[in-house]
Amino acid sequence: MPLIAFATVPATTANLGPGFDCIGAALTLYNQFDFVLGSEFSSDPLKIKVVGSQSSQVSTDSSNLVYQAFAKFYEQLKQSPPPVEITVKLGVPLARGLGSSATAIVAGLLGANQLAGTPLSTRDIIELAIAMEGHPDNVVPAIQGGCRLSARQEDGQWQICEIAWHNTILPVVAVPNFTLSTEEARSVLPLEVSRRDAIFNVSHFGLLIKGLERGRGDWLKTALKDRIHQPYRQFLIPGYQVVEEAALAAGAYGLVISGAGPTLLALADAQQAKAVATAMTEAWNSQGIPAQSRVLALDAQGARSSREMRR
Repeated sequence: MPLIAFATVPATTANLGPGFDCIGAALTLYNQFDFVLGSEFSSDPLKIKVVGSQSSQVSTDSSNLVYQAFAKFYEQLKQSPPPVEITVKLGVPLARGLGSSATAIVAGLLGANQLAGTPLSTRDIIELAIAMEGHPDNVVPAIQGGCRLSARQEDGQWQICEIAWHNTILPVVAVPNFTLSTEEARSVLPLEVSRRDAIFNVSHFGLLIKGLERGRGDWLKTALKDRIHQPYRQFLIPGYQVVEEAALAAGAYGLVISGAGPTLLALADAQQAKAVATAMTEAWNSQGIPAQSRVLALDAQGARSSREMRR
C-alpha cells in the first residue's frame, strides 16, 4: 500500500503597487500536486507527470522546481530524498506573475513533509520556502492564505503579519497570452531610488493597508500608486496603459502589475468587478493581444496538504 501525499496551493499576487517584495495575497486559483512514495528498490527513483494546458512547458526531470523543493526538504533533514512519483495539475498560469513558482516550492516542501510524517513546523516550511524563492511576498500567502506582510528581523528571521482585507474589495486579474520572466522584470529596476520616491512609497503603502482594511475605495485609488518598480516594468507589458485606462473607466479603484507581470490586477467592488474584467479583456484584445480576465476572491486558508495510504 503506497503512501500518498496531496497538496493544493493557491495562486498569489504580490507587491500590490507600493508593497514591493514584502506583501502578497492568496487568490482563489490553484495548482494541485500528488506525491506517491516509491519503493527504495525502485529502478526509477523519480517520475513526474504534468497535466494542464501549459504542461509541455514544465520539466519532468530532477530540474523540476517541485522536485527541487522536495529534495531540499530532505536535505534539511540530512537525508536522501526517497523515490517518488509526482503528478502536477496546473491551474495557475506559468510565468504570468501569479506565483506559479511559489506553488511549486510550497507543494514540494509540504508534500515531502507529509510523506516524512510532518517533522517540520509551518514556520520551518516558511523559512525554507523563502530561502528557495528569494523573497517572501508569494510563498508566505501561498502557505498561510489571506494577505500577508513580511519583514526581516535583525537576526535574519521573518516577522509575518496578516493584513486585513475587506470583503467588498475584489481582485480582478487579466492574464495575457505572453510571458514575462521575473529575471527580466527585475533587470529593468534601478539599483537606487531617491528619497522622494522612497517617502512616496512609504506613505502610499500605509494608505494601502488602511484602505484594504476599511474597504475604502477612495483611499485605494491613491494608495495603489508606486514609484519603485511599476514605472519601469510597465514598458515590458504591451498594452499596459490601454488596459489601465479601460479598468479605471469601468470602475476599478486602481490597477497594478501582479508580481513581476505580465498579469495585471485591478481592485474593484462587487458591483463593478465583472465590468472591469470585461473591459480589461477587450482593451488587450484591441491591441491584438488575447487575454483572459477573471474575478477572483481572497483565499483565506492557504495551502492544504494531507496524506493517506492507498490500497
